[in-house]
Amino acid sequence: MRNMVREIPDSSLNRLDSSQLEMMEEMCLVVDANDNIINSTSKIDCHRGIGIRHRAFSVLIFDSENRLLMQQRAEEKITFPGIWANSCCSHPLDIEFENNDAKEGVIHAAKRKMFQELGIPMEVSESWDYSHIGRFEYSCRWDDEWIEHEIDHVLIVRANVDLSINKNEIKETRWLDHNGINQMLEGKNEWSDMVVAPWFRMIWKHFIKPHYPNMNDLMNTNNEEIINCGRLSLTKDSSNGRELKKALGEHKEIVEKEIMNSMEKISQKRLHGAMTHLFAGGGKRYRAILPRLVGEATGIAHNGHYTLGSSIEIIHNFTLVHDDIMDQDPIRRGLNAVHIEYDDATAINAGDAMLAVGFEILADSNEISPENLKFLVQSIGEMVRRVAEGQQEDFDFETRDNVSEEEYIAMIGGKTSAMFETCAETGAKLAGADSKTVENMADWGLKLGLCFQLMDDLIDITGDTETLGKPAGSDVVQGKKTLIAIHALHSNNELPAFKKVYGKGECSDNDLESAVNELRKNGSIDYAMDRAMRYHSEAHQILDSLKPSPALEVLRQLTDMQLTRIN
Repeated sequence: MRNMVREIPDSSLNRLDSSQLEMMEEMCLVVDANDNIINSTSKIDCHRGIGIRHRAFSVLIFDSENRLLMQQRAEEKITFPGIWANSCCSHPLDIEFENNDAKEGVIHAAKRKMFQELGIPMEVSESWDYSHIGRFEYSCRWDDEWIEHEIDHVLIVRANVDLSINKNEIKETRWLDHNGINQMLEGKNEWSDMVVAPWFRMIWKHFIKPHYPNMNDLMNTNNEEIINCGRLSLTKDSSNGRELKKALGEHKEIVEKEIMNSMEKISQKRLHGAMTHLFAGGGKRYRAILPRLVGEATGIAHNGHYTLGSSIEIIHNFTLVHDDIMDQDPIRRGLNAVHIEYDDATAINAGDAMLAVGFEILADSNEISPENLKFLVQSIGEMVRRVAEGQQEDFDFETRDNVSEEEYIAMIGGKTSAMFETCAETGAKLAGADSKTVENMADWGLKLGLCFQLMDDLIDITGDTETLGKPAGSDVVQGKKTLIAIHALHSNNELPAFKKVYGKGECSDNDLESAVNELRKNGSIDYAMDRAMRYHSEAHQILDSLKPSPALEVLRQLTDMQLTRIN
């Protein structure tokens, strides 16, 4: 590993605080998705431009009254100045005692940094007991130039301590009790205008909240898995996607009304029942609303976007009906699949009718010009063809012993991503966006769809039947060639538990649990998650080309949602 100082020639950096700029020359530890050290590079390289994944730590100091020490970062800080964060955050460096064992390295770095920032002598911090309670990965952009992308190690300490803060690092500190922390996170009272570090929100959500204020439970927490939090936003409400939820709530009723009205074209009672069956199972209607959201972010949105979204949602449900027949899946959205509730023939007929209705309502719309109608019909027609091709590839994969990763990605690029791609592309076109923006949004939809499907694969084997609305682990027992399975089948390991249940059609809960644990130890689950994270990051980079707006923030939250969604 190289241990050297990088020169910073960029004259544009001269305006920055000299002390902070000097620390940008420190060598951080570059890590892979499993937190293994690859090499080292300067702090500035890790945090500038697109960023580089590196190792970091977060210390949370609780006193004897269980109050948590919070700090407001100094305005001189180059990244995230003035925001409130946990007691101490920084990076282990490529130096002795910090670049070998991960846990010991971050603890040593924490002692060094607490002295530098908080004035806590190392002979004091040396006597403390440190609880390493877990790790998480996230990225967060400060502005067009600066970004964080870290695997963060979370350390808990209990100590009563006197502080002598470094004003070049810290503007202010506060000791907060449980109520004070909640007020801060909710932005109440004095915190209404304060910004809280998004990584602290993740620490609180995943590590602290489940146990605090029970300090014994908290100190004894030990999560070996790396929690993937995806790309975070600085907006106070972004941690729970409030803008996205608000947007979905505003538009959902409109598109659902248009969808159900379109079904009134069908007078045959049994056929009408089969066509509307899946809509009774709920759903967030992401595809129905997505064209409108993209339209608001790229141009002028109008009622034609609702018709467009309704058309795509109806056609999406047509593919689900046929998909369930081909896969013989009995459950969809917590209800009997259409072919179970009715019969195969009726389900096929209902799907065909939904396809027809989807195109029919586009032609009936007064909000869509003839020029745009031609583009939409061509785009949606191509989407249907690509979905069919992808579905057939997926079906054929089940009879093949060997499927490559490249073939799988190409397949889901049609079966799943084509629909997201079309929603984004047509939404931008209908809003009057220029050709480059239309092309970029299509690419964003493609990346969004790839991330969506990979997360779907992961959720299938890590979720539960009640939450999923379909049998948990069905992809494994049905022998689906997911990226997880492909990685496992191409590994050099025996994997007896996985091979015992893979493609067998059914298995016991214990056998399935053993198979999942084996996939996890083999790195197959982490591999798929890393690939999903990559598409997630690429999707955000595409959104960087759009002008900042509330609508853009909604698209960012939708992108982030792919890494945390349940269904």
